[in-house]
Amino acid sequence: MQAERFMRRAVELARGNIGQGGRPFGAVLVRDGQVLAEAANGIHLDHDPSAHAEMLAIRRASAVLGTPRLDGCTIYASGHPCPMCLAAMYISGVGEAWYAYSNEDGAPYGLSTTAVYERLMAGPASPGSGLRQLRPEGEDGLYREWAQRCG
Repeated sequence: MQAERFMRRAVELARGNIGQGGRPFGAVLVRDGQVLAEAANGIHLDHDPSAHAEMLAIRRASAVLGTPRLDGCTIYASGHPCPMCLAAMYISGVGEAWYAYSNEDGAPYGLSTTAVYERLMAGPASPGSGLRQLRPEGEDGLYREWAQRCG
């Protein structure tokens, strides 16, 4: 089965990353049966907290295709995607994501993002979200300006 082959590759990338001092996460991004990009979690390399395997694979695939749209693509991830990675998949148009290890599998090792999902479910206006709007006095029209020039 082709899907299992892609998932095995994602897990292989994750295992290899452990050997490099990284976290056990790998991802393979595929369209029409062809691998467009693959990546392992890179946080340990440059201390970038957004350098998750899925994010890196999305960035690489977008560069290969020359577009931010990844419609028709599938991601195979060694672990359950975090909310950031899932949002990037939605925003870029990735249509499907498969994962090998669940948040429950990762919880005993501090590798679950269940708490982040729960915090997001509370909503951006919930107490403790940390999200506040502050528009400088006299500031107006930013989005309109974009629409006029680019939209």
